Amino acid sequence: MSLFGSSGIRGVVGQVITPDLSLNIGAAIGSLGKEVLLAKDTRTSGDMMVNALSAGITSTGANVYYAGMVTTPTLARAAESYDCGLMVTASHNPPEYNGVKVWNPDGSAFDSAQMRQLEGLIDGKGYRLADWRRVGRCLIHTGAIEDHISAILDSVEATKANVVLDCGCGAATSISPVLLRRLGCSVLGVNCQPDGHFPGRMPEPTEENLTVLKQLILRKAADVGIAHDGDGDRMVAFDEKGRFIDGDRLLALFTVFLGAKDIVAPVDASMVLDDLVEGKVIRTRVGDVYVAEALKSFGAEFGGEPSGTFIFPEETYCPDGVFAAALLTSMTQEGKLSKMVDDIPKYPVSRSSYPFDPKSRKGVEKKLEGAMRSLGCDELITVDGYRAQFEGGWFLIRLSGTEPKLRLTVEARKDKDLKGLVSKADKVVRECLR
Repeated sequence: MSLFGSSGIRGVVGQVITPDLSLNIGAAIGSLGKEVLLAKDTRTSGDMMVNALSAGITSTGANVYYAGMVTTPTLARAAESYDCGLMVTASHNPPEYNGVKVWNPDGSAFDSAQMRQLEGLIDGKGYRLADWRRVGRCLIHTGAIEDHISAILDSVEATKANVVLDCGCGAATSISPVLLRRLGCSVLGVNCQPDGHFPGRMPEPTEENLTVLKQLILRKAADVGIAHDGDGDRMVAFDEKGRFIDGDRLLALFTVFLGAKDIVAPVDASMVLDDLVEGKVIRTRVGDVYVAEALKSFGAEFGGEPSGTFIFPEETYCPDGVFAAALLTSMTQEGKLSKMVDDIPKYPVSRSSYPFDPKSRKGVEKKLEGAMRSLGCDELITVDGYRAQFEGGWFLIRLSGTEPKLRLTVEARKDKDLKGLVSKADKVVRECLR
């Protein structure tokens, strides 16, 4: 069974994530690099994992430098001075989860080959312990938050925007309130105290979880509302009318503002991107790791996912929700955010999922491949599931990596085309599950 998902290793504490596993991960990391930067988000199990990881790292003779409680992009940026960075987080998952993400010195997450290598070391305990004279040390890294703030202030124009900020009691509490105020904003914070129980809302910044934020935007006549996930690599927003701006719209907004010619997005991202860019939209598997890989390979100017992760390669290859928050807030200097959103085409979308018996997974996968490859469409993209392109829209059918479900996403330029594509895709799915 693979330990790594599309964004590191994560699971329920005490079941998947244990002190023993953390110790082995640390020893495997220590065998790959001799200077390791380590940090955590606000989760209650963070200290347990930090201590176990540190023991594993130092047992191989490597040194570990602890940066404290910071966001993932803060850790990833600071990792440039080390062999690698190790972030203890489960990102947007509920509080009972934790995990690790591993970063290269250039700010990119470990790629597919690196994850396989690390997983092999963990599973096979293919690391060597140092003798007592060469055990590593635990040291402190200072200044990571200030360095992150300074880098953003150098890149983003100041603004006097009125902002409502919801950090979700996660790691962004350590940086976003201070950053936005130093950018010149008036900031009203909600859930801006660190608390690994996440008492205000769950860490995933969905529209349903952000009702308080929406109410405050309207009550305080704010220019923008910003929300983060548990480790600050994601950012979602509301405009001044209290309307939720989903990840697809934010991708489009940043694409237009940056004037990006070539961008990278996963197969489930909107076709509005194809209509906006002059060059190419390079499609990848779902997961910010794969977006970053493609950005490095193709030299594109911007990339991200509808989940709310955005990568600005001139800054870092790590999804930086803190930078994205500052940039979006600064953009309000150009005019009303609602006007910018309304200027971007919006196409009707349908999303659904179909459960199946886990024992039939291989059979479902084989049927799906046969059905989609024999389907008459203009183009079939197969980097992650099957995205069938048509003149009026597209649909994507993917097997979930975490649940026994087929996931279906359909988008079209017109409602009538959407209905036709939903019907066509639904027929394919039901034949595969028969």
